[in-house]
Amino acid sequence: MLNQNQNQQQNMQGTSQMPPQQHFGGHDMFDAHEALSTLIGGMEHYLLYDQHVQDPELKTMMQKHRTFFNQLYNTLVDTFKTGQDPAVPTQSYEMQQDNNVIYGMQPSPPKTPSQNVTEINDQCISGFMLGQLKSCASAFTMTALEMTNPVMRRIFADSVPNMIEMAYEVFLYQNKNHYYQVPQLNQQDMQAFQNSYAPTQGTMPH
Repeated sequence: MLNQNQNQQQNMQGTSQMPPQQHFGGHDMFDAHEALSTLIGGMEHYLLYDQHVQDPELKTMMQKHRTFFNQLYNTLVDTFKTGQDPAVPTQSYEMQQDNNVIYGMQPSPPKTPSQNVTEINDQCISGFMLGQLKSCASAFTMTALEMTNPVMRRIFADSVPNMIEMAYEVFLYQNKNHYYQVPQLNQQDMQAFQNSYAPTQGTMPH
């Protein structure tokens, strides 16, 4: 019985007893692998879309995203291999769109799936970009929630706002080009929703 307890104590090592590159749990490996694979998928999709982009503005946005992806990927891989601070820390992405949203619906023909690659246009591509960014944001969030390595957790967590910023930039681009229309409720229904919640009474417990 004594030997079994000794073995259990030896197996349950604290991080101070482990070399930095081993400061990962098995769960970390799986989640980080999935998040990195999702990022690679996004990068490769962007590569495929690039040749089909027509609008110079969308082309510039895509190239800016790809540059950011490349640096983020290298930062993640650096820490994934070492368990320590990366040589290049997490960067901050700043979108180029303004925050103006066009509300309301305009008549447009019904959407149907493309039947030929020649039908792939900027509306399709911007939608693909948004989908990839949403996948990365979700994967990074899920990975950061239970990551035992504090450096890797921070990089994934700090990268979520960047994915959000890029996705919102794509949304705004789609919106101003009427690819992504934003319907609104009538005023009475909107006010009914807004008034369906009230603040709590009294003070919060300490």
